[in-house]
Amino acid sequence: MQATLTAEALRAGWLDWLAQERRAAALTVSAYGRDVAGFLGFLTLHLGKTPDAADLAALSLADFRAWLARAATQGAQAPTRARHLAAVRSFFRFLERRHGIANARLGLLGAPRVKRPLPKALAVDEARAASGEIGSLAETSAIAARDVALFTLLYGSGLRIAEALALAVRDAPLPGSDAPLRVLGKGGRTRLVPVLPAVRDAIASWLDLHPRPDKDAPLFLGARGKRLSAGVAQRTMRSFRRLAMLPEHATPHALRHSFATHLLAGGADLRAIQDLLGHASLSTTQRYTAVDTERLMAVWRQSHPRGS
Repeated sequence: MQATLTAEALRAGWLDWLAQERRAAALTVSAYGRDVAGFLGFLTLHLGKTPDAADLAALSLADFRAWLARAATQGAQAPTRARHLAAVRSFFRFLERRHGIANARLGLLGAPRVKRPLPKALAVDEARAASGEIGSLAETSAIAARDVALFTLLYGSGLRIAEALALAVRDAPLPGSDAPLRVLGKGGRTRLVPVLPAVRDAIASWLDLHPRPDKDAPLFLGARGKRLSAGVAQRTMRSFRRLAMLPEHATPHALRHSFATHLLAGGADLRAIQDLLGHASLSTTQRYTAVDTERLMAVWRQSHPRGS
C-alpha cells in the first residue's frame, strides 16, 4: 500500500484515468470529481486530518454511513446520494486495482433507494392532438404528412422514437394488410407489433409524398434527404406543445407512455402490453399500473362527496 500518497493525489490520478483510459465524458469526470472531493472534505473534518491512503483503507462501515447521513442532513436527495456513492465506489475500485488500496467495508454499504418516477402519459385527447394535428406546424405538405405519420405511429404502436426512426421503407405497414410491424428494440430483441388502420393510412399518405421511396431508404427522412434525427422530432413536439398548450411532459416518448397507459385503462392484459412495448421484465411494465391507480384515485377524490 502506498501510504504516503494523500487522498487528493489519488483522486487526481483517478480522474486522469477516467478521462484518458476509460475515456469518460468530460461532464462525468467533472461530476465524479466533485462528488469524491466532497467525500474527502467530509473525511478531513470527520478524521480531524487530511486523509491519506492508509486512512482510506481503514475507514469503517460507520464512517461511510456517517458520510451519507451528513449528505442527507444537508438536503441531498436519494438520487444525489446514490450518485455520490457510485463515484466513491468507482474511486475505490481504481485504488484497489491500481494501488492495492482495498476497503471491503464499502461493499457492505447499501445504496440509497431511488424511487423511479412514474411514466407520464398524456390524456387521450392530448395524445390524439399530438399525433393527428402536429402537421399543422410544417412548411410543406410532405413534411406535414411525415410528421403525422411518425407521431401517429408512436402513439398507435407504442414505439420508441429510435425504433421508429430506424425503420426503412420496406418495413412500412401499408393499408390492406394485417401484417404486424417487425421492430428491432433494445438489446437487439425483435418484436412484432400490430398496426392500427389509422397508422397504416397515415404512413401511406406520407409514402405518397416520400422523395425517394425505394425499399432501402429510411422511412422517415429529414429535410436534407437523410434519416430524420430524434432531435428534429423532439423540437417539432416542443413547438407543437407550446402551440397546443400541452403539458411540459408532452414529448415523443410520452406518446409511448400514453399508448401503454391507455391500453391498460381500456382493459388490456399487462403481459400483452409488455410484449407490445418490448420490455424484458414485467416489473418495468407494472409501473403503468401505478399510473392507472393514481388516475383512478384522482377521479375518486374529485367525484366522491367526501373527497373535498
